[in-house]
Amino acid sequence: MLSLGSWRTYGISVEDAVTEACMVCAYEAGINYFDGAEAYGRGAAEQAMGRVLTQQAWPRDTFIVSSKVIQVGDRPTQRGLSRKHLVEACDAALQRLQVEYLDLFFCHRPDPLTPLEEIVHTMNELIQRGKIFYWGTSEFSATDLTACYEIAARDHLQGPTMEQTNHSMLQRQRVEGELVPVFQRYGLGTTIYSPLAVGVLTGKYNDGIPAESAIGRGEDWMKRLVTEDRMAKARQLTKVAADMGVPLAQLALAWCLKNPNVHTAIIGATRPEQITENVGAVEVVERLDDAVMERIETILSGDHAA
Repeated sequence: MLSLGSWRTYGISVEDAVTEACMVCAYEAGINYFDGAEAYGRGAAEQAMGRVLTQQAWPRDTFIVSSKVIQVGDRPTQRGLSRKHLVEACDAALQRLQVEYLDLFFCHRPDPLTPLEEIVHTMNELIQRGKIFYWGTSEFSATDLTACYEIAARDHLQGPTMEQTNHSMLQRQRVEGELVPVFQRYGLGTTIYSPLAVGVLTGKYNDGIPAESAIGRGEDWMKRLVTEDRMAKARQLTKVAADMGVPLAQLALAWCLKNPNVHTAIIGATRPEQITENVGAVEVVERLDDAVMERIETILSGDHAA
């Protein structure tokens, strides 16, 4: 399953007409999950998506929306995972998205200043009040996730249902390592982000980084992700994709979706055509047989001559 995210795009770097075109394209292609966060443009991304949802008036039971909470402003009460900020952030997200409830509500990042017990209890209060259906986390450690489940079990509450984490061919450590015991014990779901490794796994940077490109214009942390090792792997993976007759982006997404612990991969798009191409990854999954997966694994584990 693919979903559509709004980081650095809707309400921020693209106009409402583009936002609407992308969301309509996604919806009509079968993508029914739209992901936002209070931190994306300090709410601007969710406002833009909310305008589209209102304009399109799709039946509420045909789509899913999520928000994430960690920081929307600079004042102490506008950040973190305290009960005050969780409740106020949820209310604000509902207003921005113009919906009556959130299907999914994530703790966007850990907050060492707030006890996990306070987070678990507040999220359950939001469920009981009908403001959210499920709550989850993003980039929480396996230790903290386990602690959340233990608190929830002790107090007869709902533990986290999903974790949003960075996962791609070039970023495998958590989904294939740290989180595996949590998957096995608690059935934790995942909504992975950056499955194309900020564009490296589209192949468009194989010959260098144009200054006007997203990474070229991006922040330093984005540029640091484009290492020679990563680029060498992307070039070899491009050959695998070419042999299969598919774009590298479809291969990269299909590889993610083949993992049984990946429940949805969040894609970004500033053009409807990007969504149409990415949706094709769903049909590529079944073509990833043992031979193809072994070839990919050889490249990812370091043998660039594969």
